Amino acid sequence: MSSAEPKHEHREEEEAAGADDEDTGAHVAPIVRLEEVAVTTGEENEDAILDLKAKLYRFDKEGNQWKERGAGTVKLLKHKETGKVRLVMRQSKTLKICANHLVIPTMTVQEHAGNEKSCVWHAADFADGELKDEFFCIRFASLENCKTFMETFQEVAESQTKKEENVDASNAAGLLEKLSVEDKKPEEKSEEKTEEKVKEDDVKEEKPSDNAEKKEEAASA
Repeated sequence: MSSAEPKHEHREEEEAAGADDEDTGAHVAPIVRLEEVAVTTGEENEDAILDLKAKLYRFDKEGNQWKERGAGTVKLLKHKETGKVRLVMRQSKTLKICANHLVIPTMTVQEHAGNEKSCVWHAADFADGELKDEFFCIRFASLENCKTFMETFQEVAESQTKKEENVDASNAAGLLEKLSVEDKKPEEKSEEKTEEKVKEDDVKEEKPSDNAEKKEEAASA
């Protein structure tokens, strides 16, 4: 009898567990209803021309040492309308911006002495909400990625130079055209004055002949 009692108790526990797992069909509405929120990154009007994983450092002048800014993805983004390119890097976990600046013609990127997988450059950075002159160092996992970054960075800087030259050329052409139009106006005025003077001379020449005709008429009378 004692050996049968545990089996009976075990069967009751299984039946009770099965009853708990049964679907009652009841629908419980959530207490708080969450709505979808559109998240914007500010990169919607830009195309990525470079996207690599790396670790970024900035040089601390006061401490005279390199300080880590974060590890994540560095991008070169080209604006669809203006064509300007900026460098943006976000930390991989928090997505916090650790670098955000335009790539301008005066920028140059160089290899970091002592580490062929790293390179350095100066920039007016806006990652902290205000412009700061920063000296950055970025380190990649491979030498190939480092070379790709340096080559693309330099190409972008040179392309921005050509763009500015084209803008300057178009502005200069517009200015020359404006000056040529303004130069024509005095010439037109001088031509008008010359025509008026010729007409006045013609009128003066006609007047003596009229007087001569009047004298002849008086003499015949």
